Amino acid sequence: MASWTLKVRVGPEVERARFDELDSALEALERRVEELARTSRREDVQFFRRTIEAARQVAARAELSGPGRILPAVRGGVDVRGDGTTEAFTGRSPRRLVEPEAGETPMAALRRTLTAD
Repeated sequence: MASWTLKVRVGPEVERARFDELDSALEALERRVEELARTSRREDVQFFRRTIEAARQVAARAELSGPGRILPAVRGGVDVRGDGTTEAFTGRSPRRLVEPEAGETPMAALRRTLTAD
């Protein structure tokens, strides 16, 4: 029985995958985020008199939850911004940003946070 769920949202499309172990789920999350960071782009949007820059828009979101499907103990993921940058977070509501340490990528910071005992 798979205990970790990876959910990837790109626009209106949602992909789900289930994994038995956290490490395999994190590897799949990292592969998908790297692909989305290369391919998902947004243009600046004009909304009335306000311009919303691509870097402030979430082009895709990859979320990991588990173990278990009902009331999972761990939730985290990575937002892919419209300019291709990524930002890791934990929690569901509210989301808390995961600050990378020196020389650390957002994905590595998420892995560190989720695997910490």
